[in-house]
Amino acid sequence: MAGFWALRIEPADMPDPKYDPAQAEGVITARAVLAGGCFWCTEAVFKELDGVSAVRSGYAGGTRETANYDAVCSGSTDHAEAIEVTYDPRKTSFGQLLKIFLSVAHDPTQMNRQGNDRGRQYRSAVFYADDNQREVTKRYIAQLEAAKVYSAPVKTTLEPLNEFFVAEAYHQDFAARNPRQGYVMAVARPKVEALRESFGAKLKRSA
Repeated sequence: MAGFWALRIEPADMPDPKYDPAQAEGVITARAVLAGGCFWCTEAVFKELDGVSAVRSGYAGGTRETANYDAVCSGSTDHAEAIEVTYDPRKTSFGQLLKIFLSVAHDPTQMNRQGNDRGRQYRSAVFYADDNQREVTKRYIAQLEAAKVYSAPVKTTLEPLNEFFVAEAYHQDFAARNPRQGYVMAVARPKVEALRESFGAKLKRSA
């Protein structure tokens, strides 16, 4: 899989974050909101990870009034298509989720696009819920840039999470429900296959 996205290395050789502090003792549920192009595809990747209990597709970065698919796709809002990942920090960490996000889930070196999907709604972004998520993301991107892991600069933005708006019901679990849909086969499936090939030890046992 050499050359996957803008990686100079194989996804399996992606380094772990050097800074990735554990959640406070007793915390058993946490969430991460990530935007990396079409939410059908990123949702399909993160649903397979051990420690992840739920993934919802939705919108982040804009207002409630325009948090609907037609408005977001028009490019006239400040939303990004995003996913909300609910996970158990005893089994995985925010930094480990970022490792998947920045290696096989999308290409973080593209500005306001992913492949043929163009527009600010397809931007690469981490919507941080607190200072810890912001710091882990900031340091990890700097670590990857210093190691020249990518062939181009990272364009991922760090944006405060004001609110996550769940997308329409027909978007939820879209790739699993429509495995032979053209876009799913061309874009989502290769990402899931890359995840399984490079990070098999991180998958749910049933995946």
